[in-house]
Amino acid sequence: MGPFLQYTINGLTVGSFYALVALGYTIVYGIIRLINFAQGDLTVVGMFLGWSLLTQFGIRLLPLPVALFLAFLIPMLGTAVTNVVILQLAYKPLLKRSLLAILITALGASLVLQNVVRLIFGPQIQAYPDIVPLNGFGIGPAHVSYLQVVLFAASILLMLALYLFTQGTPVGTAMRALAVDHDAARLMGINVDRVIQIAFVVGGLLAAASGVMLGIYYIQIQFNNGFLLGLRAFTAAVLGGIGNIPGAMAGGMIIGLLESYTAGYISSKWQDVVVFGVLILVLVIRPMGLFGERVAERM
Repeated sequence: MGPFLQYTINGLTVGSFYALVALGYTIVYGIIRLINFAQGDLTVVGMFLGWSLLTQFGIRLLPLPVALFLAFLIPMLGTAVTNVVILQLAYKPLLKRSLLAILITALGASLVLQNVVRLIFGPQIQAYPDIVPLNGFGIGPAHVSYLQVVLFAASILLMLALYLFTQGTPVGTAMRALAVDHDAARLMGINVDRVIQIAFVVGGLLAAASGVMLGIYYIQIQFNNGFLLGLRAFTAAVLGGIGNIPGAMAGGMIIGLLESYTAGYISSKWQDVVVFGVLILVLVIRPMGLFGERVAERM
């Protein structure tokens, strides 16, 4: 029972990071039916911006709450701007053309971001500083670090904020309207282009937050971390039902748990086999995902 509880705690922690990235996929797909394959690499952009602030600019020397606030805020803003630039330069000119052209462009944007990060920060592995105490407390035979508590709580708060934003604000209502019909939303006076930009801003914010969390949690980061991360988060979005916000959250948690159980009970070498095997099974058996794609509410 002890190892199972420990694997569950670890899986939920990592799964919360995947859920944030999966939500970025879900928001953009729900509005313009685009799989933004650059989402994983946007996470790496936020990851390295946070690392730069903490190591190169000495933010880690500030009081811990201030250091964490700045280490999240500035990368989130920078990554949101980056995502909007990608929208304007790469995606927007192709929105009314074939889906294949947009898909290829999304893959190209992913490669561009990956190589820009490599050119700016270098190909070597970098390390996040230890800014959150690693000690913690026990839950039965399992150990929970304060770092896990802080990061998991921050992830849940971001997910809750996103859900409240989409369900309880005029902009969120406009997003849900676009998810149903662009032309009808435009006739109702909704600025479609502006709402799409906001969706990309939100996607960038979530990607950067996840990136900083992953850097703080795993310590070691590299320019190519975004590829597998993006695929796992995409798997989470598909598993939950892409376009379904609660589904993306649940999908991220499920993928995190699957990885943790696989590494603990079988071997870490089998993690990707299990995760992407699940993706294939879901696409074959239930393409709409475990929670379905709710057309009238999807984002």
